[in-house]
Amino acid sequence: MEHWVALLRGINVGGNNLLSMADLRKLCAGLGWTGVQSHIASGNLVFAAKGTAERLAADLSRALAAQIGVAVTLIVLPGAALRAALAGCPFAPATGKQVHGFFLWTDPVVDWAAFENLRLPNEQLVVQGRVAYLFAPDGIGSSKLAEKFAKVVTGTQMTGRNLNTIVKLVEMLDAAGAA
Repeated sequence: MEHWVALLRGINVGGNNLLSMADLRKLCAGLGWTGVQSHIASGNLVFAAKGTAERLAADLSRALAAQIGVAVTLIVLPGAALRAALAGCPFAPATGKQVHGFFLWTDPVVDWAAFENLRLPNEQLVVQGRVAYLFAPDGIGSSKLAEKFAKVVTGTQMTGRNLNTIVKLVEMLDAAGAA
């Protein structure tokens, strides 16, 4: 069995799409996934299962729609892809909250003019394959760029996680014995 990471978008945000992590883990165990662990309440999972990323994502999406009655957008990545995203981070921030990795479903189109118009002078964006790294040293909450990120990185769905969360998920993979 391979180790995977599932990143759910829009779970438990602003009082919408409420789902306890205990219920999410139980739902995943019902899919035959093993060693299911969650990190924080926004839908980050580490688990072992057989299948492809697309199949696992479709199975989880279907099960979530049946359980909470909402179509939840999510991506499933091999553990190695998350490790590569962490290793490939082009920034060394003072804190992990200053960098967000946005995981992209497909290759993106970047509107660099929009980026220049929205960014603060110290904000930076690097896109490597299907991960877009946003460095926002003044905080993501005060960034106009972060607020309108989907107008800069287009042509794909995405979900973002701060560097602290990415590090924690890799630590969970390590603890699970994932290669």
